[in-house]
Amino acid sequence: MRPEADLLAATARLVAIPSESHHERAITDFVETRLRAVPWLTVDRVGDNVVARTTLGRSSRLILAGHTDTVGANGNATPRLDGDTLWGLGSADMKSGLAVMIDLAETLSEPALDLTYVFYACEEVAREHNGLSFLLRERPDLLAGHVAILGEPTGGRVEAGCQGVLKMVVTVRGERAHVARPWTGLNAIHRLTPVLDAVARFPERRPVIDGCEYRESLQAVGVDGGVAANVVPDVATLALNHRFAPDRGAAEAEAAVAEHVTRSLDAGRGDTFEVVDSATAAAPGLDHPVLARLVQATGQPPRAKLGWTDVAFFSELGIPATNFGPGDPEAAHTATERVERADVDAADAVLRSLLA
Repeated sequence: MRPEADLLAATARLVAIPSESHHERAITDFVETRLRAVPWLTVDRVGDNVVARTTLGRSSRLILAGHTDTVGANGNATPRLDGDTLWGLGSADMKSGLAVMIDLAETLSEPALDLTYVFYACEEVAREHNGLSFLLRERPDLLAGHVAILGEPTGGRVEAGCQGVLKMVVTVRGERAHVARPWTGLNAIHRLTPVLDAVARFPERRPVIDGCEYRESLQAVGVDGGVAANVVPDVATLALNHRFAPDRGAAEAEAAVAEHVTRSLDAGRGDTFEVVDSATAAAPGLDHPVLARLVQATGQPPRAKLGWTDVAFFSELGIPATNFGPGDPEAAHTATERVERADVDAADAVLRSLLA
């Protein structure tokens, strides 16, 4: 008998364990205890990351990965069951996916593929803290595999690949003056106007890759400047975020943004354009037979993952990967985060049919 057939209740138990980023020890303890009781699994704990594996000698190994952390609470820290709907922090992103992974780990003693279940910390914060990166440094052998599925919320539909990310800072220079005599200086904040206009006019690309339409974007996400209420500012900075499709590398994406934005800058005044962080995109990878069967099992056409996920991490290791899990991705990180019973049960059934 399955130890916990009510997957919505299982998700509620996970939501009840606080696990904001950098505070995942309690939920890691819970997962480790559950999986160490499963006789067909080899379990390793590395920091606040748990990896459980079957060793059946299959010709192929599938990695099922999910992060245990959540963003900060927004009045939704306590789970609330309302009929077939579970409300609460992490219910969609991605403790319902974790509940499915635990259910599979505890019940699939003879899967068609060897399986590696990875429960990892710190996905919602800077990549330097990511549990997958920690595992790669400390125990790369635990991440060996041929294909991977991340249990990110996708509404039970395959969301293929992921877009890359560029984070950039534009700095423009002016000259200080008293606000009563602004003509004696040059307002750096005002000089951001043509830059913002260029950002707003950035051409949108919608490349279709393996039948999935990606949608690039360039957004201003922060402005900083000003010295005092009576001083014309001499420096202003603009933070930019660019999401680029997997048919481009980070260098090509950077060049496209720089060419468009730097036309509004004056290098002679000391204006600068700088990339401060980047993350590569990942191709859909749906030509891998396991992922192709996953798409078929869902009964729905795949769509592009417009955000960035750790699919890119596995892609960089040469492991084809995709996103698939219960929960509405648009509910993630919101005060009204929730997941439906039907979504959790359906995701479990799809993966079970793939692996049985």
